[in-house]
Amino acid sequence: MDATMDYDDHCAEIVHQAELLGAHLDASTSLTASVPSCPDWNLAQLLRHLGEAHRWVEDLVRTRATEPPPETALRVLPRDTTETPAALAAWLTEGARLLADTLRAAGPDARIWTPLPSGSPRFFARRMAHETVMHRADAALTLGADFTVEQRVALDCLDEWMELGSLPEMFDHHPDRRALLGPGRTLHFHATDTPPEAAADWLVDLTGDTLAWRRTQEPAAVSVRAPLTDLLLLIYGRAPADTGTYEITGDAELLEFWLSRVLFG
Repeated sequence: MDATMDYDDHCAEIVHQAELLGAHLDASTSLTASVPSCPDWNLAQLLRHLGEAHRWVEDLVRTRATEPPPETALRVLPRDTTETPAALAAWLTEGARLLADTLRAAGPDARIWTPLPSGSPRFFARRMAHETVMHRADAALTLGADFTVEQRVALDCLDEWMELGSLPEMFDHHPDRRALLGPGRTLHFHATDTPPEAAADWLVDLTGDTLAWRRTQEPAAVSVRAPLTDLLLLIYGRAPADTGTYEITGDAELLEFWLSRVLFG
């Protein structure tokens, strides 16, 4: 099986992940349940945020926007809702399908505004695919449901996180991350449940002037071993490191410091 994901794969994954999330919801679901991984939101707000994000990007791509549209609808989220879980699930998947259709119609190389270097729908197709993956994780954690991710999706999700987090522009947005840099500061993450050909090893290198990473098995100041989905939850700030799930060797304080500074917003 091809371990890489392309533009069409990302478009399809937006819909697939939204459908999986919607399948968690039934008549007994409490939309007012607090989301442990997004403590300011309840479940209705989480779903509304994701659905509005899909529609925000769809509008941006469809209109070939050269500047970002207003974000009010996906940021200002009332805690109360009169919608049923089924209605909210249908609304969510409708928006995901609309976004995927618009991305496909635009093609990967159209010129649009993006918040980080790219300037094309490629950025949003990948970002929204993984945004939907992680908010599905938030919903699953809220409802006590199982959460697993296909191997190639999880690998791409972690690669994207590493790529975005290491962009030089991140220091402009998060100047406090400069404090992570220092001699000897390296972190290694290894997925224990993948075949060798998956090359599921990430080395975060903080020893230079920038945040850097590479796919490699190398000694590091701290190493973390866990199943791939669990690594995804840890690095995206959805699970704490101090559980039996994670085998940590070396400088655990460096790991906690790094995780505290690179929280995914």
